[in-house]
Amino acid sequence: MSLDGTYDPDNIFAKIVRGEAPSAKVYEDADTLAFMDVFPQASGHVLVIHKRSTARNLLEVDDADLAAVMRTTRKVARAVRQALKPDAIAIMQFNGAASGQTVYHLHVHVIPRTEGVPLGRHASGGMADPKVLAEQAAAIAAAIR
Repeated sequence: MSLDGTYDPDNIFAKIVRGEAPSAKVYEDADTLAFMDVFPQASGHVLVIHKRSTARNLLEVDDADLAAVMRTTRKVARAVRQALKPDAIAIMQFNGAASGQTVYHLHVHVIPRTEGVPLGRHASGGMADPKVLAEQAAAIAAAIR
């Protein structure tokens, strides 16, 4: 899959929204969901998605759904900053296979960065310990206002 295609309602993020796959939730509102990335590029890596949109990427999403995702992205980034005290925060969004997109459900990455620590490769690192993800999710969630 790349920039064009049909939305797969059985993608892992859709399953997470429906409660069919586990996740370490950080934040949820009527429109969006934020949860820990199980293949993090850095410790504390969070993903933000729209719960109902069937947009596969940024090029397909309608303005209202994108606005909701970005509001939650900023809210989560602020909480990551407060909870984890990183040196920086990378906000990333991939569109199409050649860009590194591996799940075709619009999502935004919130990645805490530490000076001198290299960023892991997108979607190719090892799976994180679920206990660590749950602890990070709780810390970030507690910092959300």
